Amino acid sequence: MLAAALPAPDLARALALVREAAVTLAPAGARIDVQPGVADPRLKLAPCTRAEPFLPTGVPAWGRTRVGLRCAEGAVAWTVYLPVTVQALAPALAPRTALPSGHVLTDGDLIPVETDWAARAERPLATAAALLGRSLARPALAGQPLRQADLHRRRWFASGDPVKVLAVGPGFSVSGEGVALGEGLDGQRVRVQVLLRSADGAESKGPVVNALATGERLVQVAPW
Repeated sequence: MLAAALPAPDLARALALVREAAVTLAPAGARIDVQPGVADPRLKLAPCTRAEPFLPTGVPAWGRTRVGLRCAEGAVAWTVYLPVTVQALAPALAPRTALPSGHVLTDGDLIPVETDWAARAERPLATAAALLGRSLARPALAGQPLRQADLHRRRWFASGDPVKVLAVGPGFSVSGEGVALGEGLDGQRVRVQVLLRSADGAESKGPVVNALATGERLVQVAPW
């Protein structure tokens, strides 16, 4: 085991570094558990008085990952990577009982369960506001935390509906009116016909823009 070959203070600092990185990703109050893994038993390290830990570039900060150590004080310079498993345990919401595809979620359907947020790339959902009134895109198992992929996208408006058009930039926001030229599904782009009003209140058609459906009859565009 590589962990056994490292000076105990260096190993402790490496695991603490991984823990700190996981805390920045985890929900508030999560319980972080870091377990060192097993490296190639054939690996032989030259004696090292002190090894400095670091997080490899591009490596995830939790789940099944690794932390690097460089020998800073020793006769031979070496760098090794210690496999670690990082869990971030916190509540999320799950179905009380198994539910079929198409079921519309109500408050009575949901229970909190302790979940490892680091187990999958997509985070579980932890607030009722993110789930209530949503329909399941596939069957859900009792006690299995729900994620966005388990749900149909919210439909904020239909083609032809009037919408509020919002442009937000540093220190300002501008709003206007428009007409949706397609169905507004949460987080997806849709074409919108912007409506213009003259000083006397007369309405005319403005440009057609690509906007992001973000709320009930609400779209957001890049500042014009």
